[in-house]
Amino acid sequence: MPHVVTQACCGDASCVYACPVNCIHPTPDEPDFGIAEMLYIDPATCVDCGACVTACPVGAITASHRLTDGQERFIDINASMYPITSADAPDTAAGLTEARFPVDPAHRRPLAPIGHPDTLGVDGPVSVGIVGSGPSAMYAADDLLRYPQVRVVMYERLDRPFGLARFGVAPDHESTRSVMALFDDIAGHPRLEIRLGTEIGQDLSLENLRSRHTAVIWAGGATTDRRLEIDGAGSRGVTSATSFVGWYNDHPDFADLDVDLSVPEAVVIGTGNVALDVARILVRDPRELAATSIAGHALATLRNSAIGRVTILGRRGAEHAAFTLPELVGLVDGGIPVTVDQSDEVPDPSSTTDPVTRAKLEVLREVAARPTPTVPHIRFAFGRTPRTISVVDGRACGVVVDRSDGGSECVEAGLILTSIGYRGRPVPGLPFDPVRGVIPNENGRVVGDGTAGEPLSRSPLADVYVTGWIKRGPSGFIGTNKTDSAQTVATLVDDLRTRAGRAGELAAPRRGSRIASLLGRL
Repeated sequence: MPHVVTQACCGDASCVYACPVNCIHPTPDEPDFGIAEMLYIDPATCVDCGACVTACPVGAITASHRLTDGQERFIDINASMYPITSADAPDTAAGLTEARFPVDPAHRRPLAPIGHPDTLGVDGPVSVGIVGSGPSAMYAADDLLRYPQVRVVMYERLDRPFGLARFGVAPDHESTRSVMALFDDIAGHPRLEIRLGTEIGQDLSLENLRSRHTAVIWAGGATTDRRLEIDGAGSRGVTSATSFVGWYNDHPDFADLDVDLSVPEAVVIGTGNVALDVARILVRDPRELAATSIAGHALATLRNSAIGRVTILGRRGAEHAAFTLPELVGLVDGGIPVTVDQSDEVPDPSSTTDPVTRAKLEVLREVAARPTPTVPHIRFAFGRTPRTISVVDGRACGVVVDRSDGGSECVEAGLILTSIGYRGRPVPGLPFDPVRGVIPNENGRVVGDGTAGEPLSRSPLADVYVTGWIKRGPSGFIGTNKTDSAQTVATLVDDLRTRAGRAGELAAPRRGSRIASLLGRL
């Protein structure tokens, strides 16, 4: 029986490089990789060797005959990405792959284990400072530490490392959260030091940081929410889904968030994966959450919750919903009662040629045909554009929406969570693109004039690099940062070699005094 990729897929492509028969796609060399919702195993090519199982950092791959309840649908999902039948398939497995994932052969690099030479090809030690300790930072450190000459110091503002892997992944997504075991291994490397409780710009300036290290990688992420610009959005009872996620994941910045669950209705504005997460946590049985890593204060509040329905509002139709297929399947097949508003018509799946969208519509049609649950449940309502928040005595009581059919309605809710995306923010001393919300860069090398505004010069800012969301924008999954960070590290290494060749040797970083002892260390 072939192996199957399931919901927990983080997209880091370790399985791709482990597979001896090239049956897992899209690969990092293929154009689909940057936008794929997960990776897929071709059942016609898989030889069941199990190499991918060992390589996967989150346990997302299993033999099809060992799938647990709620995972069976992933057999069809994997197979649907390879729709060519044996009757019209090319003669070879390579031809089958090329037919599904066409790539110019001139631009395809042969698959090989990820690795580096054991030397940088430069004289002297290299010290790299990394700002942040989230997935992009950890993957960058892992890449750099393959070189014996490199030492890495990581600077983390919070008292615990790993960023969104710790504070952003829902507590009941235990497989996805298991990637922290990989990061723990990386953190234990003898040439990596993680300094917790260290905020760049407050405890240490960027210039001071640059003086201490041969190079600096900024991996600070996209740390702010996109604001919902409608009347009433600042009222009590309205908060961002990001804040709510931080609250139930024990993020210190959100420990005191005012969360009132004494209301019967909640609304989540947005249809991304985070929207599904917060809706699921709101209706999930607290007895099930008790076995997870959820914050104690959040669990206590959820145990006394009065919420009976959470409505997920989407501006556009179901076919344009932002959630990924794996997350939708995990929600629907995970025991959570889900329905679609009875006035909504889910499009016919055959109306699209995209296999992922077609599969989403098939699941939503199945859900829409179910009876409306009487227990706490989630309702999808598509084609609703929020116009204003209804407010009584300073507190939100509903969302007035314009419907795509021309009507309008007020969706009652005493708790409203906005989940319409993330955005990076400027870093003092570094250039910033205010349109995209990123630090301008070329393959990770920071370029610009050092100010947060336009116009920007395209000259590189020597020795400063970026990776993660602040580099590319808030897209992809935890594992997407692996290939993203590999690109940044490759650029950094090329620059080190160029500088060494030009100057004869690298300038050693100045050894400043150690950071004050009050700053934590892992």
